[in-house]
Amino acid sequence: MDLDLSRFSQSFFEEAAENAATIESSLLELERSGGDRECLHRIFRAAHSIKGGSGTFGLDALQHFTHAMESLLDRLREGTMATTPELVGLLFRACDGLRRLLQAATAGDLSDAGTAPLLRELLATAAPIEIEPPAAVPDSGELSRPLERRRRVYDIRFVPDQGIFQRGLDPVLLLRDLAALGAMQKCEVQLRGLPPLAEVDPEVCYIGWQLELSTESDESAVRDIFSFVEDTSQIEVSERPTAGSAAVAAPSDAARGGASGLAHATSSAAATAEQLAAPTAGLPAAAPATSGTGGRVPPTKAAAATLRVSVEKLDELVNLVGELVIAQSVISHALEEGTNADALARMREAVAEMERHTRELQERVLSVRMVPIGTVFNRFQRLVRDLGQQCGKRITLHIAGEETEMDKGIVEQIADPLTHLIRNAIDHGLETPSDRLATSKHEVGTLRLTASHQGGSVVIEVADDGRGIDWQRVRDKGVARGLLQPGASVTEEQLRELLFAPGFSTAAAVTDISGRGVGMDVVRRNVDALSGTLTMTSELGKGTRVRIKLPLTLAIVDGLTLRVGSRVFVLPLLAVVESFRPSREQLKTVLGSGEVVRVRSEPIPLARLYALLGLVPDQVDPCKALVVVVEAGSSKLGLLVDEIVSQGQVVVKSLETHYRKVDGIMGATILGDGQVGLILDIEALARRSAVDSLERSGAPLGPQALGRGSDIWQGVTHDGA
Repeated sequence: MDLDLSRFSQSFFEEAAENAATIESSLLELERSGGDRECLHRIFRAAHSIKGGSGTFGLDALQHFTHAMESLLDRLREGTMATTPELVGLLFRACDGLRRLLQAATAGDLSDAGTAPLLRELLATAAPIEIEPPAAVPDSGELSRPLERRRRVYDIRFVPDQGIFQRGLDPVLLLRDLAALGAMQKCEVQLRGLPPLAEVDPEVCYIGWQLELSTESDESAVRDIFSFVEDTSQIEVSERPTAGSAAVAAPSDAARGGASGLAHATSSAAATAEQLAAPTAGLPAAAPATSGTGGRVPPTKAAAATLRVSVEKLDELVNLVGELVIAQSVISHALEEGTNADALARMREAVAEMERHTRELQERVLSVRMVPIGTVFNRFQRLVRDLGQQCGKRITLHIAGEETEMDKGIVEQIADPLTHLIRNAIDHGLETPSDRLATSKHEVGTLRLTASHQGGSVVIEVADDGRGIDWQRVRDKGVARGLLQPGASVTEEQLRELLFAPGFSTAAAVTDISGRGVGMDVVRRNVDALSGTLTMTSELGKGTRVRIKLPLTLAIVDGLTLRVGSRVFVLPLLAVVESFRPSREQLKTVLGSGEVVRVRSEPIPLARLYALLGLVPDQVDPCKALVVVVEAGSSKLGLLVDEIVSQGQVVVKSLETHYRKVDGIMGATILGDGQVGLILDIEALARRSAVDSLERSGAPLGPQALGRGSDIWQGVTHDGA
């Protein structure tokens, strides 16, 4: 029977994306080291792995492109070409082209994705000095390999591991790649490990090969064919002594071009497949390589999100499910016995056991979704390099805490706001080398990207040692745009909020990087969508630090259930500092602009939650109600509520999915009594309270800064959310 490769395509694209990331990170290391051979070997192995897999799935454009990369990398590894900045730049562009081809192939597009000019440049650069490059290279990608002076003969023993099929690999295609190096003079199939036909498992490889290859390539090129399986398979390569070292008069099929080389390899693979078919009819046969599109496995059109989970985590989940099944069986048996005291006691014990196991199961399932944030951090090495060269700045990126784990969904969504922060830091914050030297700084700027666990949340910081923020310039820009009234008294905190206003920018001119006012408002909006908080500190001449605090997961949160009038709301427990009933002496009114409550000599703004939400409360007098102190960014806010109902974990449901986006509400949950409880957005509450205070005090902010103003809660109070 034929091996169905479609079920392996997703694994190939995931591994290809990882190999592309390896190529990029190794190129960055290669650029810093000036030509480290280990980096070249690592890049070659990653490109070779992609080439082998792309041949399995019939992705010709991808296979030809990676083969051209291999040819160039071969010359760099052999030392016949120097690792110059121009060549490293070409390989960076080739890596980008490789990603475009992978993206197109993932969507089912088998074209060259516009990489034909880059392919021609790779082939022309990799062409040996003694051979003129062809005048025109077809878009299909005819391949050329450097010629050597002496033909060698290798005895090769190749025994794949038994699980090679289950990883989506085809050993016959490796033999085809091997044949492309020269002439396969002998190919014997070893069947000693083959069990009786009735015991054959079609997904297990029982056979091996004894081969004799005549080629002009050296031993390292032969071994590179097996680089993707060398850790799990038995591979022996030995060169047979040959008489004389006559110069090669004519190139082999592989050297004359990719089309003839692949044709020769295809015929060799087909012959091998015929040898396998007769004695082992029950074994999975390799998919034949064809010239057209027939017989190919089309790639998946939409890549599903996947996670790699350790077997230990899965074993723990299986054990917990088993415990739950036992507890459920005890409850069912007790119900059949009736309502006697012994049955009720066993039932209560089983319910308590089930509750404990359910909580543990919940924690284990959440841990399965946790991935290291380094998968995002490592992308920025290339971004910093490219932007630094574009801006004429020398920058060192320091990354710390990349092993910090977060929910996969948050890790994927935090990449965009971090990109905006890094672009802003490079364009606005860090100075050019001459400017830094003029201010007694080192000419190389420093950008730090760190992550750490703090309590039940993750804190990400982006910091630079650049020029810092000129708050007077921010103020002047705010007045010019009508966001501030001239002569108004505003605090640094209020000026900081201007930086997050849509369209606000202090850049003197629009560049390819920034200047259009798109960036910080996107960062704030995306962080809010992740139920996170964002704070910024800056010192003129010293640099700027942006701090993002995010929950570990968005699926389940610890919450404090509150009641305001007849409505029940949930506050994320991470934001709650304390709760108390204030005395009359603790309450103050500041110049008619708002109320504050003093907590241990610290004045905290007081917001009446019923006023913000447009509800009718049970208590208007703060001394008869409760104040819940919450952290909103770098400041605190006291929320006046009628009652604290309970504390516990709640499952977050998207309000936007089932209703619509409502400002100030991060989601909803189903409470224990079946009611729908809205989960409050602390940051939005704090901003709305600040706007109300400014309106009462004469509003130093201009009308454009108020945005939607007092109607942001209409979705909660009048639309039946």
